Amino acid sequence: MIRSLTVCLLVMVFSLTANADVWKWVDDAGKTHFVDTMTAIYTWSDEAGERHYSDTPGHEDAVSVDLVWHSSGTLADIKEPGEESGSDGSGYPGESEEDRFERERAEAYYCKRATEIYESYADAPQLYRTNEEGEREYLSKQDAAKTLAETRAKRDDLCS
Repeated sequence: MIRSLTVCLLVMVFSLTANADVWKWVDDAGKTHFVDTMTAIYTWSDEAGERHYSDTPGHEDAVSVDLVWHSSGTLADIKEPGEESGSDGSGYPGESEEDRFERERAEAYYCKRATEIYESYADAPQLYRTNEEGEREYLSKQDAAKTLAETRAKRDDLCS
């Protein structure tokens, strides 16, 4: 009885770790952080400019960071920059060479497309949106600058 209970507990523990995911987020200094939980992360700067992170919005200026799925596995599987990423040289734990090739190809495509969109916005004499009637609604300089900044941030994220 005790032996079967022990086996059941071991199976449950291994099944929980086998389905784990690793999430990443980037702080305002550009440093990438990895976590193994979807718990919200909040960040804010104090009066001295020091950055703080918490799992609760304990400060009035706290904002939630965007968690992006990184890979299946555990935090122990994540390699530091410069280390070989997988046991077979692939990019992510458990990723085959073929999967890595397809992922890199897709990443290159999305980077190229985001760059094309950003450059078309940057080169446009004036940005506009099309309304429901199909007519152009030109953006104010402030809205155009905001749209351009958002597009640049998306491009930088996809091309990193």
